[in-house]
Amino acid sequence: MVEGNGHPYSWSAILNGFDTEAMKSCPYPVIPQYLARQPAENFGIAGARITHIWTDRPEDALHVAKASLIPNIVSRPEDVIGEVDAVIIPTDIGAEHVERCRPFIEAGIPIFIDKPLVDSQADLQQFSRWAASGARIMSTSSMRYCKEFMPYHISTHNLGEIRFATVTTPKSWERYGIHALESIYPILGPGFISVRNTGTVERNIVHLKHSCGADVIIAAISDMYGAFGTLQLCGTADQATAIIKDTFYAFKSQLAAFIEFVRSGELPFPFSETQELMKLVIAGIRSREEGGREVFLEEIVTE
Repeated sequence: MVEGNGHPYSWSAILNGFDTEAMKSCPYPVIPQYLARQPAENFGIAGARITHIWTDRPEDALHVAKASLIPNIVSRPEDVIGEVDAVIIPTDIGAEHVERCRPFIEAGIPIFIDKPLVDSQADLQQFSRWAASGARIMSTSSMRYCKEFMPYHISTHNLGEIRFATVTTPKSWERYGIHALESIYPILGPGFISVRNTGTVERNIVHLKHSCGADVIIAAISDMYGAFGTLQLCGTADQATAIIKDTFYAFKSQLAAFIEFVRSGELPFPFSETQELMKLVIAGIRSREEGGREVFLEEIVTE
């Protein structure tokens, strides 16, 4: 568990249920709030439980385990090998993921890695090698599964040809840019060409070009919490706006997709999509660091 990310509480509670009193002292107040709004029957996915937990700070594991009904706390991450069917790495710092995931990938355990998978070309190359060798890796933003955007995954026919789109998010491009990217990616599909980030570390203003002819502007501004997950689509025939409201539904659907992957061995979408999304993340960082240069995805290699 890393600073600013309470997924060990919320994702575990979605599968296991939770202790109401213990969850009240969760350091992320929004989590007990949205959990409390759900009826009891919304918790759990048949045949799946969070059974073991490890956190960087041992005291965090004690509290998460109590709040989210996790029976086993381990002293080392590797101690779960041989005890579990799959592993979730719910941290959102891409630079840490290769080393956090290495023991489980090398042990052949299916693994879910929170967004973004990586934030550098070298780490993308490592995960690409692992995936090519048969490692069972899934990584995605929950925004791919939010119900408010699903109608536009199915069809944008009524909008005509998409010419322009915007997505907004708080926090950093490195950690939350992928939320915005994966809001639009299932709608436009593969085929992004280039990225230009003319902003700063605190105020990322990112222009993406897609081969379908659409331009996308993403604003990732550190304190813009009032506009998380706002999507606008502008087409030749009409326009639409959607805002994510039900994060519980998105998280549970994401977890259900991973559990089905563990059972079937079939990814819900090609790993090539994850590779393209990570190229977009990396290109956004590279462009900002190079004074707003237009960075073409073909510059970022996965091999």
